[in-house]
Amino acid sequence: MKYTILLRQGNESGFIATVPALPGCVSQGGTRREALKNAKEALAAYIEALMEDGLPLPTEAGKELVELEVAVR
Repeated sequence: MKYTILLRQGNESGFIATVPALPGCVSQGGTRREALKNAKEALAAYIEALMEDGLPLPTEAGKELVELEVAVR
């Protein structure tokens, strides 16, 4: 399965990774690479927990990622 991961710089240092399709699935790391590695582990653990509880796995099928630019005065 594939999931979108949003990666942003932390307020003080490092990077924070969130998985929008999986509420509460958040990870972090000192570097971009570390944050993505940790996010992959968090994602796998999240999915395993859903499966163990017999819950459906959210998918991103049919979703589209779009970036919009807004002019601010």
